[in-house]
Amino acid sequence: MEQHKFKIHSKFQPAGDQPEAILQLSKNLKNKVKHQTLWGITGSGKTFTMANVIEKAGRPTLIIAHNKTLAAQLADEFREYFPENAVHYFVSYYDYYQPEAYIPQTDTYIEKDSSINDEIDRLRHAATHALLTRSDVIIVASVSCIYGIGSPEFYLAENFQFKVGESIRRDEFLKRLNILQYDRNDFEIKRGAYRLRGDLLEILPAYANNPIRVEFFGNNVERITEIDWITGAPIKQFNEFEVFPATHFLTPPDLQKKAIEEIGRDLKIQVDKFKKEGKFLEAERIEQRTNYDLEMITETGTCSGIENYSRYFDGRTPGEPSTTLIDYFPKDLMMFIDESHITVSQIGAMFEGDRSRKDKLVEFGFRLPSAYDNRPLRFPEFAKKIDQVIYVSATPGEYELRKSSSENSALTTNDQLPITNNAIVRQFIRPTGLLDPIVELRKSQGQIEDLISEIDKNIAKNQRVLVTTLTKKMAEELSEYLAERQIKVAYLHSDIETFERLEILHKLRLGKYDVVIGINLLREGLDLPEVSLVAILDADKEGFLRSKTSLIQTMGRAARHSEGRVIMYANNMTKSMEAAISETQNRRKIQEEYNQKHDITPISISKNVAPEKIEEEKKLSEIDHDFVRLSKQEKKRVIAEMRERMQEAAKNMEFERAAELRDEIIFLESKIK
Repeated sequence: MEQHKFKIHSKFQPAGDQPEAILQLSKNLKNKVKHQTLWGITGSGKTFTMANVIEKAGRPTLIIAHNKTLAAQLADEFREYFPENAVHYFVSYYDYYQPEAYIPQTDTYIEKDSSINDEIDRLRHAATHALLTRSDVIIVASVSCIYGIGSPEFYLAENFQFKVGESIRRDEFLKRLNILQYDRNDFEIKRGAYRLRGDLLEILPAYANNPIRVEFFGNNVERITEIDWITGAPIKQFNEFEVFPATHFLTPPDLQKKAIEEIGRDLKIQVDKFKKEGKFLEAERIEQRTNYDLEMITETGTCSGIENYSRYFDGRTPGEPSTTLIDYFPKDLMMFIDESHITVSQIGAMFEGDRSRKDKLVEFGFRLPSAYDNRPLRFPEFAKKIDQVIYVSATPGEYELRKSSSENSALTTNDQLPITNNAIVRQFIRPTGLLDPIVELRKSQGQIEDLISEIDKNIAKNQRVLVTTLTKKMAEELSEYLAERQIKVAYLHSDIETFERLEILHKLRLGKYDVVIGINLLREGLDLPEVSLVAILDADKEGFLRSKTSLIQTMGRAARHSEGRVIMYANNMTKSMEAAISETQNRRKIQEEYNQKHDITPISISKNVAPEKIEEEKKLSEIDHDFVRLSKQEKKRVIAEMRERMQEAAKNMEFERAAELRDEIIFLESKIK
């Protein structure tokens, strides 16, 4: 394993109360404190503090965020801080996922349906590959990291290492690749595949952007070269190379045979059980379905829904949790749970939701009971895997404060933080001097026309606006209404795909949109310095989206601008509104006192918006205009160059840019057709 030290690259130095927070968190880590909380207000630089703690600790780190958008943003930020280290992104690889289910009331069986994002799958492989080959690794993950993936022991045991000068028969070489689940494709090199042309063998590892070319002389490996995926030009020479499996779910042949036998035994037990209960339809159903799956596994090595048999292939006992991304880390794993007030509860809810769906599948003979063991971790199981964890939030929840308080004799409540507890570290000062936003209350009657008036004022000052609604339908209809008023607007909610969400937010920062309307996706962690106004519609509709915590988080989106303000549209003052406004005013007072003491004038946060993308978009527009005049060969060359840039952007985790290029490629390819 390669040994590297973490090294931050930044023009900034810790300021405000960041130095004290970094010192205390790092000291507690050395003193083996298991649970800590970084209670930091929006805009106080929590991510920078986290980066400094990682640098001081020098340990492999897992950062868990509660959604893909926030995880992608954090991954980008940490890549900027640690350009020499391995920063990776690990989220669910499904663009679309419909789980298998059965509704007995209507006798409706719903088959599993999904669409896998190939690039995100590559990033997942790149993350596990880095963990097994380097010590300086930061993985930013969504809560999908508590779902099962293949055993790291099997993953490592089957990897294939070869070197220049080694003698190995080519058929043996290809056999090893087949064991690693690489497919042969002599026409097109794809990720997780290889092609053989004479003495040249090209392999595109599951975690890589570029193929590896292996040149043979007879049965000797003569040269190993990384080549450009598009042009085939050599990039780097190797004396030796190690190929890791093309899938995380790899099972040794001897264990696969044993697994098939165990499935057959459990099938007989389940069939006998159904027959004793008089459930003959269920008995026939489970027997037919499972026998078909066993035939497919025997012939092809896999079947639809093979994850429901994962316990047998992993060699686990009933009820035993599966291996997850966390198991790929060394024992001294350091963990951050970002926006912990949301993420912790989300981790805790995963298991029950999965279990309730599978109850019906097992009860009515669609799946064996082993399907229960293809599941996310229970929260106690997740907690056992924690070595040391730092919860990060502007509004930490009861669980985080209680666990951090247990590290010290002092107790805590929901409303008051004990000064004596050094496992709860406060970061309430913004180095920029920015104050919490001014909060205005306005009546709900006529709220849309009033909102349009405020949006126009912001547009005149080249500032952006976020609007939060309670429902998806309201977000879409309001977006349509504002668009009819010639306002550049987009809506954002859970139905929008990962890359498209990032693209919308990037266009908001660029000014291609002036307003983005959303629901809870606009709350936690979105770093949008250009936003100076947050409008909260129906603020008095008490509930999850209008609780004290949610309101404080939503209001925080305007805390990165010197003219930040919040307008709450409501007819009544709820307890949540009152508490959120009071908390905001208190924080504003703390910052004002700090600014006066240190003679600081508040300055809006400045963050690059990758202006080169604007220039590139202009070039692409020119290509669109002239594209039809090019020869077919020239058209293909243009698309190949763009695809190369897309791959490079994805490799650098610039997902917004990759998505823009992807859409342009699709458009140009349609013109060729």
